[in-house]
Amino acid sequence: MAEPAQKDAVVEEIYKKHEKIYPREVHGFFAHMRLLAMTVLLGLYYGVPWLQWDGRQAVLFDLPHRKFYIFDWVFWPQDFFYLALLLMIAAFALFFFTTLAGRLWCGYACPQTVWTELFMWIEHRVEGDRPQQMKLDKMPWNARKIRIKATKHALWFLLALWTGFTFVGYFTPIRELWHDALAFQLSGWETFWIFFYGFATWGNAGFMREQVCTYMCPYARFQGAMFDRDTLIISYDAKRGEPRGSRKRGVDPRELGLGDCIDCTLCVQVCPTGIDIRNGLQYQCIGCAACIDVCNEVMEKMGYPKGLIRYTTENQMEGKPTHILRPRVIIYGLLLLLFTSATLYGIATRTPLELDIIRDRNTLYRETDEGLVENVYQLKIVNMDEKPHRYRLSIKGLPGMVLDADQNPIDVPAGTVEEETARVRVDPVELKRASSEITFVIKAEDNPKLHLEQPARFVGPVL
Repeated sequence: MAEPAQKDAVVEEIYKKHEKIYPREVHGFFAHMRLLAMTVLLGLYYGVPWLQWDGRQAVLFDLPHRKFYIFDWVFWPQDFFYLALLLMIAAFALFFFTTLAGRLWCGYACPQTVWTELFMWIEHRVEGDRPQQMKLDKMPWNARKIRIKATKHALWFLLALWTGFTFVGYFTPIRELWHDALAFQLSGWETFWIFFYGFATWGNAGFMREQVCTYMCPYARFQGAMFDRDTLIISYDAKRGEPRGSRKRGVDPRELGLGDCIDCTLCVQVCPTGIDIRNGLQYQCIGCAACIDVCNEVMEKMGYPKGLIRYTTENQMEGKPTHILRPRVIIYGLLLLLFTSATLYGIATRTPLELDIIRDRNTLYRETDEGLVENVYQLKIVNMDEKPHRYRLSIKGLPGMVLDADQNPIDVPAGTVEEETARVRVDPVELKRASSEITFVIKAEDNPKLHLEQPARFVGPVL
């Protein structure tokens, strides 16, 4: 039986208290790339809802009216399969680029990374760099500390609130949302989602940060399955860097029996997840390359060649050739190309018209006074275009068919659904089987290219 002290030791090891990470600011090529990516992505996120297109918001997901506007395209729930294709494209793109160059998504484009970078930038501007932040957190609470902390959290809160407001602006026209917000006339759901999304942003980017990447994100766990020895990853050149040790500038490390690593630990201090890249690749590494930038600065100051920490492959580290084109890269690339091409082709050739046909099941068929067999159909015509159209119905499939509709042609306003009752009559002599296939044809009179054919079944007796 374990002693109490041993039990306490086990509990302490499993449930280790979280220690705040204070990333040091870093400058360099990859830092500039992250800044560029952050600027572009946040600029798109905050700016796109304000764009206008043909008198409406350019990108708007209008859930109450079940219409999704993306510039010149208008999608309906009937176009849901495009969303499935987009998700598959995103998945294969993630697999493809991860196999090629590791966690590029995590380091440069993931929303968690982007907003964390922005929140940390505010933190550095208000509290100072790493040493000042650590000193501030250790000092007792006083007026200065309260003022600095309050300023930081006030800026964080405003940014998070604006983020939540922008998020809701993708579902409610943002200009109307802005006027309602100024007049304190927001609906309950709008208010809830603004504060909920803002609170999530404030918590994830301001407090949880690397814990989201380490413990909550599933990608960190299965990324290893997509890596191979030819994947471009951030690595520390142990052959060149070890044994590590401090020394004066200008001293030849070989005379001291040392490698190029001066053990300054700056690569650890700039890491947003707090890992030591010199211990090898770890699942917590998000591929931000901050360690590369700071190590290159140190190497330059010491007069050593850059690249002690660099993007490389396991094969290259071992002096073996690196292969870019390999089976998994080719397969992911072909699948990505296939689904992207299919999606673009489907959208380009998409007809903004839908015809739903429901045959009256209460009566299989009836015989008219003229001796004809009649089937009744309920038609739903969905005009998914932004312009009204006049549609004409016709039918084909059996000789001598007669179509009788309540209205023909049918005027359907833009973005609406019209229901129509259609009766189809056929001479029983033409029926060779109990159920025959027929086709409804609908065509816009003002645009011959806007037409659709939809199959249906005609039921009758067999003579």
